[in-house]
Amino acid sequence: MKTEAEIRAAGMRALIQALGTVEAEQFVAALTRDRFDYTEWRKTGLPDLSLETLSAQAAQYSRTLDD
Repeated sequence: MKTEAEIRAAGMRALIQALGTVEAEQFVAALTRDRFDYTEWRKTGLPDLSLETLSAQAAQYSRTLDD
């Protein structure tokens, strides 16, 4: 199991890779500034997919990272 520090570091690396340094920082600042409700976001912010479909899509995406 990863520590909280390891998870944060991995999350920041993923954000920077996906958004770039400046936009990753803007994202983090927006979460801090806004009253971000993860539970509500989880209900409405992610695609309405079954766990199996989401898992298959994640596995497919993961394979693209190995190329």
